[in-house]
Amino acid sequence: MPVMITSDAITWNAPDDEHPARAASQRSYSAVAKGDLAEWLTVYAEDAVLEDPVGPSMFDPEGRGHRGHAGISAFWEKAIAPIATFEFEISDSFANPGSNTCANIGRIRTSFPDGSHTTTDLIMVYVVDEEGRVTSMKAYWEPDRTMASFTPADG
Repeated sequence: MPVMITSDAITWNAPDDEHPARAASQRSYSAVAKGDLAEWLTVYAEDAVLEDPVGPSMFDPEGRGHRGHAGISAFWEKAIAPIATFEFEISDSFANPGSNTCANIGRIRTSFPDGSHTTTDLIMVYVVDEEGRVTSMKAYWEPDRTMASFTPADG
């Protein structure tokens, strides 16, 4: 049964039972929304791989993913630090009991310091280890669709 949870930056309108991968995804969104890199890194295992988006992109031209805390920190500087605010809206989440994986369906609105913004529709897949730390995060979204949503500050 979907549960509606709302904070200033996160709207969770999806199942919300106890699940380690789902909990890790929520911690990740919270840290990003607060702009807290140190907190965000605590969500990820030392050898984690982050692919956001999956495949070659402006953040990862070779499409190999960002590896370990150093790679994930570099991704933060390119993709997260320049954003003024993030608003996460999770509409569904799939996490089978006994698994270490969840897939969240949602939308992220990013606002830039000048007031312009974009909206990204995506699916995010989280895999966690025994301690509940993310070992793999894959975000499936299309940069061209996100850029097509660009709205200038006065728009």
